[in-house]
Amino acid sequence: MPHGTSDPREPDVLVHTEGRAGFLTLNRPRAINALTHAMVRLIDEALTGWEHDPAVDTVVIRGAGERGLCAGGDIRAIHADARAGGTESVDFWRDEYRLNARIARYPKPYVAFMDGIVMGGGVGVSGHGSVRIVTERSRVAMPETGIGFVPDVGGTYLLSRAPGELGTHLALTGAQAGPADAILAGLADHFVASADLPALAAELSRVPAAEAVASFARPAPPGELAEQRAWIDDGYAADTVEGIVERLTDSGVVAAKETAGVLLTRSPTALKATLAAVRGARELDSLESVLNMEFRLSCAALVSPDLVEGIRAQVVDKDRDPRWTPPTLGGVTSEATARWFAPSPYGELGLTAPGGRDH
Repeated sequence: MPHGTSDPREPDVLVHTEGRAGFLTLNRPRAINALTHAMVRLIDEALTGWEHDPAVDTVVIRGAGERGLCAGGDIRAIHADARAGGTESVDFWRDEYRLNARIARYPKPYVAFMDGIVMGGGVGVSGHGSVRIVTERSRVAMPETGIGFVPDVGGTYLLSRAPGELGTHLALTGAQAGPADAILAGLADHFVASADLPALAAELSRVPAAEAVASFARPAPPGELAEQRAWIDDGYAADTVEGIVERLTDSGVVAAKETAGVLLTRSPTALKATLAAVRGARELDSLESVLNMEFRLSCAALVSPDLVEGIRAQVVDKDRDPRWTPPTLGGVTSEATARWFAPSPYGELGLTAPGGRDH
């Protein structure tokens, strides 16, 4: 990418037009462009300005630096907020999820360069776009269960619609999907070599998005998930997380047994809430209704001990040794999981799908 450095006086989202395209460049490269509340607002303001601008036919979102589009939300800020008993994260999620829904319904082509690391909130600003491009460097993931959180930003909507049980696997483990796997799982559409992105950006400023992308898209290098479908679909067919771990362990497949071990390192509470969320999202008929559900889950996580502990272990102290509460799957009751889906004391998100349906 040509945007390798950032001036500290520059905004955290660079907004400019070139030819027929509007460009959004997430501009916190040292933090792998982690999203802040201010960045969400800047993106939304730009989309508002371009929506009815006849000079802008296409929107392109990309990341500054060499490491990725976006590593997710600013979880250090969320950690500080949760420790202090604050509600700034609630306000952030409310605006972020509204932005995710807006991206999905945006009336102009919204092209996402999902180069490098694209995780959590990074999926939210790219995975709902109409043209989602991955490269050989792409690592797409929703790794929330590792920090005591649940896939959000419409992640359970996308993953619930992946073939078979691939989405359940990606949601529970937080495993990273390379380009072919991201396309297979429905998180991306096209493969373009990373070195071709600057030329593609230039072409997007000159010709319609579909025409520009078609001239650069190539077959993705082989992935892993297609060959793993059999044990994934079988193992994750169980109705409970405990059942999934048992089926994976007893499958006789080395990779499945290793995956069971990975699951046992994740937050038991987050695993159970995530499984219920992905299964619940399959039954909901719009992204908006899923985001409404995820908002409840995020608000519940904010006051859960596992979120503070998970971020502490993975990001703050980096000892990679979280002490979950409760520490085992058996300690998480169905009643405790159900409480995560109850109306939030912070109010509802209240998104309504086109046609007036609300859930």
